[in-house]
Amino acid sequence: MNKVKVYGYPKCSTCVKAQKYLKSHDIDFDSVDITLQPPSKTALKAMLKSYGGEIKKLLNTSGVKYRELGLSKKLPDMTNDDVINLLADEGKLIKRPFLLINNAAQRVGFKEEEWKSALNI
Repeated sequence: MNKVKVYGYPKCSTCVKAQKYLKSHDIDFDSVDITLQPPSKTALKAMLKSYGGEIKKLLNTSGVKYRELGLSKKLPDMTNDDVINLLADEGKLIKRPFLLINNAAQRVGFKEEEWKSALNI
C-alpha cells in the first residue's frame, strides 16, 4: 500500500479539492500544513528534479509572500540551492498541494489527470 503525504494549506481551495479527490478514491493520506511544516530540502530537491530543474514550478508565484519578498526580481540571481533553502524555511512560498508517494516527490499543484497517473487510479 502506498504511503501518501499531501502538504497543503487548510484555507487553500485547491488543497481542499485535492484532499476531496483522494477521499473520493478511498486513498488514505497524511495531511501536513505546509506553513507549519514545509517539505524537507531533500523532498524539495527531488521535486525540483522531477520537474527537470525548473525551480519556478515549485514556487507559489501568486502568493502574498512571493510578492512581499520581491522574488520575481531576485529569482534570476538566485541559485537553485538558495531557493530550496528559502522554500524549506517558508512553506507559503511553495506551490501547493505538494504530493509525496512513498516519500518520493510526485506533483505540485492539483491537476486531476496528473494525480490519477501518479496514484495509479
